Amino acid sequence: MIATQKQPRSFPFLNEEEVENPTSPAQPAPQPQPEASLITPNENNPRGVIQFLTIVGQIEGHVLLPPTNKATKYEHVIPQLVACAENPKTDGLLILLNTMGGDVEAGLALAELIAHLGKPTVSLVLGGGHSIGVPLAVSAMYSFIAPSATMTMHPVRMNGTVVGAPQTYEYFNKTQDRVQDFILKHSKITAKRLTELMMDTKSMAQDVGTILIGKEAVKEGIICAVGGLHQAMEKLYLMIDKR
Repeated sequence: MIATQKQPRSFPFLNEEEVENPTSPAQPAPQPQPEASLITPNENNPRGVIQFLTIVGQIEGHVLLPPTNKATKYEHVIPQLVACAENPKTDGLLILLNTMGGDVEAGLALAELIAHLGKPTVSLVLGGGHSIGVPLAVSAMYSFIAPSATMTMHPVRMNGTVVGAPQTYEYFNKTQDRVQDFILKHSKITAKRLTELMMDTKSMAQDVGTILIGKEAVKEGIICAVGGLHQAMEKLYLMIDKR
């Protein structure tokens, strides 16, 4: 046997005050960042009651993101959209987007709900509407993008273990078709041009796809117009009046 010298007990990751008093309560864990939320509308607005929905950060799917990530949880947004649709006092919905993308199925689920809300809807891309944020942006009846905002178009990606089998690539193609079909149905871009933008190898240094800034997204037929909050609200009021 080899004798080992007994080491004094230590308290790793504790500051000096905690070492002197090991029974002191641990520091609270980081709080999750704010998620997508519905802003309470002004019910006394004579021009119409507008519900505001913010979608920010990453679209979270079936796997929880770290608490330090800003994320939109689809299980929180779905009931909010249903409540907006069934509320007789709500005349229209304005979606404010600043998202980096995220889970494809979660993003498409939200986009389908917005597209079939049954009330006037307008989207406004602020900062960015990347990846699955593109279907979310075009899901509204009318879409705006801020002059400095960007949208990244790229093929579907997958994280984690990938099985090298033909069925895997078939699944990729089917998922890609779902995203493209939704964009084509709710925008003016052609299928050929959309594929060209997604498969472009010259726009990004270490990736495949295209980055569109402001008016470029309008020129390509993805977004309806360049504008800000005022233009988006005025368009929504106009749609409410014609309803």
